[in-house]
Amino acid sequence: MDAILDILEDLRPGEDYRGRTDLVDARILDSLTILALVSELEDTFDIAIPAVEIVPENFNSLAGMQAMVERLRAEER
Repeated sequence: MDAILDILEDLRPGEDYRGRTDLVDARILDSLTILALVSELEDTFDIAIPAVEIVPENFNSLAGMQAMVERLRAEER
């Protein structure tokens, strides 16, 4: 989770990523930031994030992102 937090802090510093569950809904993460985030997550975790995974449920919270990354890593093994 720390690696995801580092990526988020690099892309959009100063937010409470650990406590929020509305990052997309509150427009803290906009579409351009999400595209950059997807690219960074793919590079960092050596995964492919298909377009069907780019939904608010997966990006509204740090926990949601972590769960998505873990699930995709397990599927690719």
